[in-house]
Amino acid sequence: MARRKTRRASRRMKDKWKSKSWYTIVAPDMFNGAKVGETPATEPEILLGRVTEVSMQELAGDFSKVHLKVKLKINAVRGGECLTRFVGHDMTSDYVRRLTRRRRSKIESVFDVRTKEGYKIRVKILSITNKRINSSIKRSLREKQYEVIKEMAKSSTLSQFVQKMISDGLAKKIKKECKPIYPLKTVEVNKSTVLSVPREEQVDELIISEEELEREKEEREEEIEEEEPVDKKVSKTDVLKLFQDIEGVGPTMAERLYDGGFRSVEDLTSASVQELKEVEGVGEAFSKRIYKALHPEE
Repeated sequence: MARRKTRRASRRMKDKWKSKSWYTIVAPDMFNGAKVGETPATEPEILLGRVTEVSMQELAGDFSKVHLKVKLKINAVRGGECLTRFVGHDMTSDYVRRLTRRRRSKIESVFDVRTKEGYKIRVKILSITNKRINSSIKRSLREKQYEVIKEMAKSSTLSQFVQKMISDGLAKKIKKECKPIYPLKTVEVNKSTVLSVPREEQVDELIISEEELEREKEEREEEIEEEEPVDKKVSKTDVLKLFQDIEGVGPTMAERLYDGGFRSVEDLTSASVQELKEVEGVGEAFSKRIYKALHPEE
């Protein structure tokens, strides 16, 4: 009896996995849309809001950044792909422990700043000095760090700011600006978290099935087929022939009208008698004749 129950349970487990599909997790454009892994799910709705961590070594192939963990949140499922957005990053605890030493001051600071588009980001900075320092120097260093981070965030998009945090651009800038106050041995952007996004940004959770993707593709192809072909540029010879079809316009006068800037019969029709008369070699009498020929109802 026990064996039968075990077999039934194992069958249920197998059937559960059979009902799941595998989805590819795709990083946002700031990381060049790299494929960072796969995840199973019975329904795509289950994947929305799921947060995955991936190291910068996997994202960019940079072994020096193996201690950096980027957090990506799934906000859309298109067919078999999970699209993500950046929600923060963190450092591994063992890396942070290796930075700290005795008889040195560790300065931990947390700042909330906004990017150019309006993303609100919380940034945690870890600074370490060669010697112990008093609280007044620490306070001055924190104030300078806030100035640097605030200005850099304000002048950068989210993508640019994230790249500066991860590539040490922000840390180097802080280290340089703080040197006149007190030289820092180490500066690290320890952690970041996206607190809010601007209203106009599209971060809604979406699901687009394979059928919908195929339908979108077909609609795009139909639109391309229905588009009218672009008119080829009409040659001067063809324009002169059209001008000569107008009553009273011969080859010489057609040439003068063309040289006067008229490139189609529509140009002549929309012109006034005064505008026609301004063309070199076209008098007032002839201008009135052309105008009358093109506006017989007047």
